Amino acid sequence: MKETTDTLPQTVLFTDEQRQYYQNKLLQLENFDEAFELVKKAVDAKFNMHRAGLSLVLQRLPTRLGAYHVLGSNIIIINRRILDIIKTHRSLEEYNSYLFMVLCHEYLHSFGIVDELQVRKMTYDLCLSLLGENHTASLMARYEPWAVFPDLNLYQTNKFEEAFEIVKNFDRTTQSYIS
Repeated sequence: MKETTDTLPQTVLFTDEQRQYYQNKLLQLENFDEAFELVKKAVDAKFNMHRAGLSLVLQRLPTRLGAYHVLGSNIIIINRRILDIIKTHRSLEEYNSYLFMVLCHEYLHSFGIVDELQVRKMTYDLCLSLLGENHTASLMARYEPWAVFPDLNLYQTNKFEEAFEIVKNFDRTTQSYIS
């Protein structure tokens, strides 16, 4: 597996009890909003960073592109094609781990951090501290999803589909009750 980071942080800031809490919560995720709430809580605990008002869009993208944040916006776009492949061919734990990792990565970009290597290091540092070195989310953050799920390579396409879905009830805790 190819590493995406030069030097990997080895600090662990979470207790075993806190790790167990996050691992259990990750297993129990039922929707995108719950996954994002866990991401926001983890990023705030690890980096003391919080931002509100993001929207999530699902779109079928080329399979080498997992997700992206539109710079200067409140939009995160996740590749629905990859989500569908992982959900169909992998366990719920692996699906939730991928969702957590990719949302974390794009959430960090939403703070204006444009350096891809820096965001990858931060995502890995968070997953390592929070979930442990051998957790699926940590492995994907350290290497890349295609190294952890090599079967993703069987579904290669460069096609961008125009259709998209805006996820309803995403980032609900920061929405006004009037909206």
